[in-house]
Amino acid sequence: MKARSIHLIGICGTAMASLAGMLKARGLDVRGSDRAAYPPMSTFLDSLGIAVLQPFSERNLIPAPDVVVVGNAISRGNPELEYLLDQRIPFVSMAELIHQEFIRGHHSLVIAGTHGKTTTTSMAAWIFEFAGRNPSFLVGGIAENFGSSFAVTDGREFIIEGDEYDTAFFDKGPKFLHYFPDSVILTSVEFDHADIYRDLDAVKLAFKRLVNLVPRRGRVIAWDACPNVSECVERAFCPVERYGFQSDSFWRIEHVQYGAESTRWILFREGRHFAEFEFSLAGEYNVLNATAAVALADSCGIPAETIAQALRGFLSVKRRLEVRAEIAGITIIDDFAHHPTAIRATLGALRARYAGRRLWAILEPRSNTLRRNIFQQELVESLALADEVVIAGVFFKTTDALKPEERLDVERVVADLNARGVAAMQLPDVAAIISTVIPKLAAGDVLAILSNGGFDGIYEKLPAALQLHAEKLCGS
Repeated sequence: MKARSIHLIGICGTAMASLAGMLKARGLDVRGSDRAAYPPMSTFLDSLGIAVLQPFSERNLIPAPDVVVVGNAISRGNPELEYLLDQRIPFVSMAELIHQEFIRGHHSLVIAGTHGKTTTTSMAAWIFEFAGRNPSFLVGGIAENFGSSFAVTDGREFIIEGDEYDTAFFDKGPKFLHYFPDSVILTSVEFDHADIYRDLDAVKLAFKRLVNLVPRRGRVIAWDACPNVSECVERAFCPVERYGFQSDSFWRIEHVQYGAESTRWILFREGRHFAEFEFSLAGEYNVLNATAAVALADSCGIPAETIAQALRGFLSVKRRLEVRAEIAGITIIDDFAHHPTAIRATLGALRARYAGRRLWAILEPRSNTLRRNIFQQELVESLALADEVVIAGVFFKTTDALKPEERLDVERVVADLNARGVAAMQLPDVAAIISTVIPKLAAGDVLAILSNGGFDGIYEKLPAALQLHAEKLCGS
């Protein structure tokens, strides 16, 4: 790259912040802007010494950088975008720049799917790192084994989370089509991102196009229990290895044991015992994620025992079943929630890990899928796994084009949950949630905070308020 200075519009997105770090590691002058910055990406950027300018303003592009990276959340009307178009400052999408500057010349391993791709990418990166392969990687979160969301190395493999969301205002195709995979993991295919995909068929078409990019010498590793996944891989030109619990799958999972501190399972490859695995994560979906990463590592020649040792030492990803605090016997957990299926998996995993304890679900409907009523009944089904449910108001975006009749009906969700015998309430904001919930808590309770955004700082505010409440009770 001939450019020396780069500005990223929308820098606090997980992938954009990671790209900023990758460019910084290349020795470039990197800065960026966003509407609002919040952890973990804001603290991550600060640790790298990358300036985040707030709010968006054409002043942020004076003096003009050599190149501007336009995030996929940025649309016409943004003052910086309008200024760079007027001034003809060179610009590029995140996905195109990643391919041109980082993936080209590497063995591209893409982890895709509606659910599980962040954790699976992190697992795969750690396995390859543990095996001494020195991989480059890019993941949509902070991988705790690395303390980072990326690495830029001279290793052969580049392991990347393949996002199906659109690329930029000028490129409405999914980002993962820019990554030209040598092999693909496909974890799941469901209708999601209702703001850009009109229906499930449109989502499936995107994944079919990804599979169609895999060369004959490559491999597709695909979950065995989803008809949509089966449809997306049926015309692949490379070998397809299915994984899961089906008796005839290439990678078959058996004898899963969910414990209070760890999860164990046995894996069979083409009907023959392959290895036994154990790690600290909870939930069936994480067993599936790990099995996909195992299959990918095996396809690249990493021995089974090395893979097993790596998984035993795998930590997690920030905001994926992350324990934020344990205060007065109450456990507060942060989980990135964007879809009813993910919420169901999260609450199911917590039920198994914290058996017999009262489980709270505190939800902010924030993603473009959750803010809509398309999965309203499915959301009720998912939240019904909790004992107590609190739902904040539907997140409002300043550029919101969501019609009232399309919006999630929170009152109806609450009513449906109460009718099922699940104690549920709607509260308008974080202050109301804290003041209402904390007096109701008791030792042994588990609070799952579910949002794909900052949720007005609840991850810091609620533990602080709970700590103060506990101290007052002890003082009295």
